[in-house]
Amino acid sequence: MIILGEQLISEDIFEKQFICNLNKCKGACCVEGDAGAPVLAEEVEILKQEWPKIKPFLTAESIADIQKRGFVEKDEDDEWVTTCLPTGECNFVNRDANGQLHCGIEQAWKAGDTHFQKPISCHLYPIRAIKIGDFEGLNYHQWSICKDACELGKKEGVPVYRFLQTALERKYGKAWYQELEEIAQAYLGAKE
Repeated sequence: MIILGEQLISEDIFEKQFICNLNKCKGACCVEGDAGAPVLAEEVEILKQEWPKIKPFLTAESIADIQKRGFVEKDEDDEWVTTCLPTGECNFVNRDANGQLHCGIEQAWKAGDTHFQKPISCHLYPIRAIKIGDFEGLNYHQWSICKDACELGKKEGVPVYRFLQTALERKYGKAWYQELEEIAQAYLGAKE
């Protein structure tokens, strides 16, 4: 692990390569898993405020489920996660004509209807951030449904941290990311 500020960073985010390949996986991470996407407490409030702007980008089935059960629920670890349909899809996704899933929150953001892009846990994926004492651990989450993303990342030579530059800058700032880039270069250079 490498320490940068209050983050403990797994070397995997420098060593592993990754580029989301939605044409292959169709957004499977928005369906698979034990629960919905992790949501921070402050994001729950944002979702409540931005609901009228996000709602037009969701399916009628998801809207009905959200109105019945809410945007979020507690998972087995007592953490907030998005609610999901009985079929597994996150309530905030919709499917296009090609069967590819899209985040309705992000679609509203791209349309300029909301300032909230999407939960940071989704934006940071495949990095998972977890609390470790006074630190936040940043770990690479390897999942079989992302096999095509790993292959594309390897083909293009894009490490996880570079693929996630925008998300990492959103969460930790540009100066933090620049320092991460310098650490990555030194780490990878030492391995050669």
